[in-house]
Amino acid sequence: MSTTRAETAALTRQALLDAAAELLDRGGPDAVTLREVGGGAGVSRSAAYRHFDDKDALLMALATDAWATVAAGVEAIVGDDSLSPTAALRTALEAVSDLGRARPHLYRLMFAQPTTSSAPTVEAAGRAQDGFLVLVGRVVGVERARPFAGVLMAAAHGVTDLDLSGHLPPEKWHADRHQLMDLLVEMIARG
Repeated sequence: MSTTRAETAALTRQALLDAAAELLDRGGPDAVTLREVGGGAGVSRSAAYRHFDDKDALLMALATDAWATVAAGVEAIVGDDSLSPTAALRTALEAVSDLGRARPHLYRLMFAQPTTSSAPTVEAAGRAQDGFLVLVGRVVGVERARPFAGVLMAAAHGVTDLDLSGHLPPEKWHADRHQLMDLLVEMIARG
């Protein structure tokens, strides 16, 4: 069975995204150049220019894919009836924080992109946020979910970012980021 042009283009685009993600993980946004991405993907160094308008478009595609992955994970947690409401919320928070710890450049890229810059990114981030609202609503009630979710997201992002920058040493605070996430969920659950 032969591969169509569209299938080949999709495979090349994915290879470019994979190469860009590897470069991003190794050296941050400055390490990602369209020429290096093409070389890393095993295609011509100019191939990336045919799939992405510029470096910003490529980085936006990485952020969109990351948000889509987070959204799928949160949606799976929403659908997991074996978790209590607080356990589900904690699991979702820790999954996002763990992404930040494992892939700090990608995590910062996800949160650095303006939310109005790309419809696909806004949609993917919105899906993740909607799932998160469902989880918070199960803990505090749907009518109170939005402000609690906003505070919780901001606090969880702050915990993750402080941990990444080395400003959250457990020996000082007598808690690591997971324990602090637990405390956040506890505080929200008490209302």
